[in-house]
Amino acid sequence: MNQSLPGVRVLLGVSGGIAAYKAAELLRRLRDAGAQVRVVLTANAERFVTALTFQALSGNPVRSSLWDEAAEGAMGHIELARWADQVLIAPASADLLARLAQGRADDLLSTLCLATAAPLAVAPAMNQQMWAHAATQANLAILRSRGVQVFGPAAGSQACGDVGSGRLLEPPELVAALAAARAPGELAGQRWLVSAGPTYEDIDPVRFVGNRSSGRMGFAVAAAAHAAGAQVTLVAGPVALPTPHGVTRIDVRSARQMREAVLAAVADSEVFVSAAAVGDFRPAAVAPHKLKKADGDSGLELSLVQNPDILAEVAARSPRPFVVGFAAETEQVEAHARAKLERKRLDLIAANEVGHELGFERDDNALLLLWPGGREALARTDKGALAQALVARIARLRAPQGARP
Repeated sequence: MNQSLPGVRVLLGVSGGIAAYKAAELLRRLRDAGAQVRVVLTANAERFVTALTFQALSGNPVRSSLWDEAAEGAMGHIELARWADQVLIAPASADLLARLAQGRADDLLSTLCLATAAPLAVAPAMNQQMWAHAATQANLAILRSRGVQVFGPAAGSQACGDVGSGRLLEPPELVAALAAARAPGELAGQRWLVSAGPTYEDIDPVRFVGNRSSGRMGFAVAAAAHAAGAQVTLVAGPVALPTPHGVTRIDVRSARQMREAVLAAVADSEVFVSAAAVGDFRPAAVAPHKLKKADGDSGLELSLVQNPDILAEVAARSPRPFVVGFAAETEQVEAHARAKLERKRLDLIAANEVGHELGFERDDNALLLLWPGGREALARTDKGALAQALVARIARLRAPQGARP
C-alpha cells in the first residue's frame, strides 16, 4: 500500500451538501494513505451524513458543536486545533467558503480554522451557477491570498440535474492533491519576482493617467509561486488587494517607481513575471496645484512622454532571469503577442483579450501561453487556477531538457 501521508494528522471538516456522502470514502482513503483522521461535521452536514459512520471509520469521536459540555470542559476545540497537522474541508459549500473568507467563528469548524496553525485546504462542491457566481469567486480569491489550498472542483453532471463545474473531486484525487500539496514544492529554493497591477501617472495632485488593471492576475501568480515553494517578491501598483500569504510586497505608484523597485530586486531573482499593466506614457510635467477649469476653456491638452520599458530592460540584462511577459490585446491576440515575444526576446508570454468585459476587473480569464517553439491555450477559469497552470508551465520550461514532459 502506498502511504503518501504517513502519520499526518488530518482534521477532516465536512460541510452541508449532497457531496457529503463522499466524505466517508475520503476518510477511508486518507487512512489507507497513512493519515490519522479526526472528523468535524457542520450542523448542515449532519442532515446528510451521521457521526456514527465517521466514528466507525476513523476510530475517533466525531465533533460537531462548540457547545459540547463534555469536550469543551477541557477546551476541546483548542485541543483539536493544536492536534491537526492539516485541515481539509471536503465538501466545502459556498456558505462555508463565504464564512471562512469573512473570518467568521460561528460554529465549531469555522472556529477551528481560525484557531489552528495547520495549513488549510478546501474542496469546493456546489451547483455550477453558485460556483460561477462572482461572490464565490471573490471569496476564493481572498482564501487563496491567505495561503488556503483549493482542490477542484471537477466538472460534470450534478445531483440537481445541471452540468458544469462544481462537483467534488473524487476521494483518490483529493488524497493525491493533499499529498502533493504537503510535499516539498517543485520551486523550493527558487527566488521569483512578480510585478502586478496598474501604474498611475500624476497630472496634478488630484488627477492621474492610469488603466483598469485590478492586479488580481499578478497577485494570483505570486500566491501560486509561493505555494509551489518559491521565495516571492511582489512589486504592486496601486491596488486594493491583500498581500498573498508568505509573499514580500513592495508598493509603488508610477512606472518609474516600479522600474526602480524591479531593478533593485531582479539581480537576486531567477524568474521575473511581469504581470503589471505598466503605463506606456506619463505627463511631461506634473502641475503643483489642481488644474482649474476657467470660463471659456474648450478643453485641456496634455503633453505625454514615454515611460521606461521595464520588461525589455530586464530581458536585455546579462545575466538575466527567466523573463515572462503579459500581452493584453483587443484584437489579433496571438499575432501581437508573438511579435512582442520575439521583439523583446522573452522566454514566455501570456496573452489575453481585454475589453468588452474581458480580462480587466474580473475574477476569471483565459490565457494563451507562447514561447519559442511552443504554445498552450488555457481555457477560461478563475485567475487562481490560471496562475497555477502558468507557474507549472514556467517550471517545465526551466527544467533540464531531458526532464521536460
